[in-house]
Amino acid sequence: MRRGELYRVFKGTTRDPKRSRVFAIVSRQVVVDSRFSTVVCVPVYSAYDGLATQVRVGPDAGLKHASSLHCDELVSLLKSSLTDFVGTLSNEQLEELNLALAVALDLV
Repeated sequence: MRRGELYRVFKGTTRDPKRSRVFAIVSRQVVVDSRFSTVVCVPVYSAYDGLATQVRVGPDAGLKHASSLHCDELVSLLKSSLTDFVGTLSNEQLEELNLALAVALDLV
């Protein structure tokens, strides 16, 4: 399990009307490799609104269609729920993700 990997999670959150949703791991690698039972993730949605906190992703990352990461919706998920591997973000997408997270957390 690595930062930037995408996993399909079944019933990821109780607020989500979908049966499953893809999430990208955004916790730093030291946390992913630790004994902590959870990691911080961002959800993938098919909608893209052009916000600075959204990152476009698509089939190149293992998804079926064009989508986007929504960094304003950080969630903590159990590592044990991240079993259905979908794909991995490119280095360029990871750089965009880092900037989008900084904007979402008002660090820039």
